[in-house]
Parts: sequence; structure tokens; C-alpha cells
Amino acid sequence: MDLVSSISIGLETALSVNNLAYCFLGVFLGTLIGVIPGIGSLAAISMLFPLTFHLEPTTALIMLAGIWYGSSYGGNTASILLNIPGTTSSAVTCLDGYPMTRQGRGGVALLMTTVASFIGGTIGIVILMIFSPTIAEYALNFGSSEYFALMLLGLVAASTITSGAPAKGLAMVVLGLAFGVVGTDIYSGVPRFTFGSLDLMDGLSLVALAMGLFGVTEVIASIGKVDLTTIDRKSVSLKAMTPTKDDIKRSGMPILRGTGFGAFFGTLPGTGPSIAAFMAYAIEKQVAKDPSRFGKGAIEGICAPEAANNAADQTAFIPTLTLGIPGSATMAIMLGALMIHGINPGPGLMTEHPDLFWGLVMSFWIGNLLLVLLNVPMIGLWVRLLLVPYHLLFPAVLMFICIGTYTVHNNVADVWMVAFFGALGYLMRYLSLPAAPLLLGFVLGPLMEEHFRRAMLLSRGDFMTFVDRPISSAVMFLTATLLLWTVWSTLRIKSASRRTRVHQ
Repeated sequence: MDLVSSISIGLETALSVNNLAYCFLGVFLGTLIGVIPGIGSLAAISMLFPLTFHLEPTTALIMLAGIWYGSSYGGNTASILLNIPGTTSSAVTCLDGYPMTRQGRGGVALLMTTVASFIGGTIGIVILMIFSPTIAEYALNFGSSEYFALMLLGLVAASTITSGAPAKGLAMVVLGLAFGVVGTDIYSGVPRFTFGSLDLMDGLSLVALAMGLFGVTEVIASIGKVDLTTIDRKSVSLKAMTPTKDDIKRSGMPILRGTGFGAFFGTLPGTGPSIAAFMAYAIEKQVAKDPSRFGKGAIEGICAPEAANNAADQTAFIPTLTLGIPGSATMAIMLGALMIHGINPGPGLMTEHPDLFWGLVMSFWIGNLLLVLLNVPMIGLWVRLLLVPYHLLFPAVLMFICIGTYTVHNNVADVWMVAFFGALGYLMRYLSLPAAPLLLGFVLGPLMEEHFRRAMLLSRGDFMTFVDRPISSAVMFLTATLLLWTVWSTLRIKSASRRTRVHQ
């Protein structure tokens, strides 16, 4: 199928009244929740995930994708106006966005982040359209050995490349894998780690885990940390949002450079928008004629990371949809949504469900346009939302989390699971343990087990099957190299800190 035919199929699907309505709903809800300080895109998707269970698969994905990039856009508002990032990628925007607000230029910062996000997202969609068919074509030659090796690489990369101690990330991956094996073994029918509970026979609920680990934890962690007295309503009026000629001149190349970084890092497992945004900011500071402006309200310091963030958001769908391997925790939820609807993501997705794949891609164009139309005229509404007392807002959020979880299976046990994972998530936050690797391990664990056992059956128990085949052996070599580099860098940092303490 050529690209023109694929685009026409996608437009026909995306422009249906039903899909348009849910695209708008996803974008609106994502922006609405993303504006709330501390509730990032991952928490937003986790909380609204149950709404999509009763929809068609294509409509469900379109809505979830709208929630994702809508909450990314919405997170900028709290980052710029209150210096409270909803996500790690939004943390970079705080560095220069909040100083602009202090200078009375918060409206300009909000408008320029919207423009940068739209351009970055648009170029990311073009890259997704061009390269996804090629990757899917080559991926048709993959067997169970290759898929297991790729998933292992994704988990190791996600736990070691992200910020924080790599050992903690790997430990969380293992914990996620342990949670993933709870339930009935699909091959033998034997219950595993159910402790005699019928509620655990079908395994732990992805919705309960995601909502507890991200939604409840974020709510608890944000209580008492928000100062709403710093918002100046006049600085975010439509009149105050007009950028100067100098702002526009300084923004052009940073947006393009940031888009390039985002498009590259978005396709890599374990990196995604956070690292892309930080890298884009660091490079802009390096190439700037006057680096001292950064951190004091430089327009480049918000445009480059925002373009990188949104380009990465779009290109992250390439490995998720074409290989069935999520590169981030958010993509893991997208993967879970596909599997809940009975659709196996991978190279066959584009040929077996072209309307789903291309309809989703075309909905990105519509969603990004809707975001511009929503964010610019409705800045005043988002600011008023920030002024809602938190002793009213947070209990309402928790109530919706419990209702959403219960309606999935009409099972009270799922609500108790949310409470358990909420407490676990807060404990992990206190101990500085990353939650994203745990979610990735939970989603990929059963898939890895299935491909591992299938590879063992086909090779009659020969472990050399993972190194005999060229693709799987190359990926396993990369995984081993990454692990060795992580161990070496960790030991080097520890020895350096030890020497520093001795000299002191």
C-alpha cells in the first residue's frame, strides 16, 4: 500500500464524527488535567485510561494519544506560571519560563511554547509517517529470539539511561516483572503468586497499578507544595501574549534544533521526551552567544525543549506500533490499551489494521491543531483552574480515580489495589526509586516470558538461539555493553566521591 492510499485511509478514519469528538475530548481532558500542578501526562493517562475500555480500539487510541500530548501542553502552564513541573520534561521549561513570568511576560512564554510544540509535533508526525512502514517491513523477519532481545534492551535502557542510580532502575524493572507474573500461567493454567485469592487469578490490573503508582502518588506528593499567590492574571491576557520581533527571531533555529533532538531520542527505548528536552536545552546554552541569559528568561530556553518534547512524543509511537516495544512508561500504557482490545502491536499492525494505524497518525495532525485552538484563547480558563483550592481539587481527583478503577471490572479489589500501589508509589518517591521502569517491567514482563518460552520450545532448550541469530546477537551485545558501561560508570562515581570524602 503506497503512502497516498494510506493517508487517505487515515483521513477517512480520523475525520469521522465519532473519532473527531473523542480526539477533542482527549485533548481537552489532557490539557485540563495537565494544567493541575503535579499531575503529569502519565498520571493523566492513568486516571482517564478506563474511559477508553468501552470504545472501539481506534477511537480509544486516538483519545489516549490526545490525552497524552494535551497533558504535555497543559503541563507547561503550571511550569511557567508556578514553577511546578507536571513532568520531568516540563522541568526544563521552568528554568526560563518562570523567570519570564516574574518579568511580566508569562503570556509570551505560554504562546511561544504552544507554537514550538506545534512545529515540533508536526515534524515528528511526518517522520512517523515516513519511517514506520520501512521499520515494519524489516520487522516482519523478526522471531521470538529477536523480540525477547529487543524487549530486554528496552528494559535495561529504560532503567539505566534515565536519571538516578541505575541499580535502583534495574531493581524496579525486576519488581515490575515480578508483578507481571502474578495470575494464571497461560501455558499450564497453574495459578502463580495468587495466595489463594480469586481476585488475583487474572493477574494484577494495569489500570490499578498505573492509577495508584502515578495518579495517587502525584496527588499525595503535591499536597501542601503549591503557592497560588504568584499568578498575575494581567501577564497571561491575550493582549500580553504578543511576542516581539526579537522573540520570533531568536526562536526559529532553537525550535528546529530541538525538533531534531526530539525526533531522534523519541525513537530510542528508555529515553523519550525528558532526555530530549534536557539535551536540547543544554545544546542551546552551548551555542548561544550569551549563555548568561539562560535561567533568566531566555526565549530559546523554552522553545527548544518544548519542540524536542513534542517531537519525541510523536516519534515514540514508531517502536511502539511497529515493533510492539514501548520506549517509555506512557507508551507502555498505550501498548496495554491495544492488548486489552485484543490487538497485537507489531509489524503486522499496519497491514492487519491499516485504518487503526493511519487513523491514529492522521488524528495527530488534528489533535495538534486542536491544541493550538484550545491553548491560546483559553489561557484565562486554565489560570482560573489553577486558583481552585487544593483541599477541594485533590479529593475530587482521588474520587474519580476510584470510580474509574471500579468501573473497569466492577470489582472492589481493584480499588484496594489502587490504594496499595498508591502507598507503594509514595514509598518509592520517598526512597528515590523510579516508578517508570516498574511499569515497563509490568507490561513487558508477560510478553518477554511468552517470547522466551516460545524461543526455548523452537530451539529445544538451547540458550544459544539468542546469540546464533544475527539480529538477536547484536541486540544482546548492545544490552551487555550498556550493562557493563552502567556498572563501570557507577563504580567510577562512587570511587570519585570516596576520594573526595578522604581529601576533606
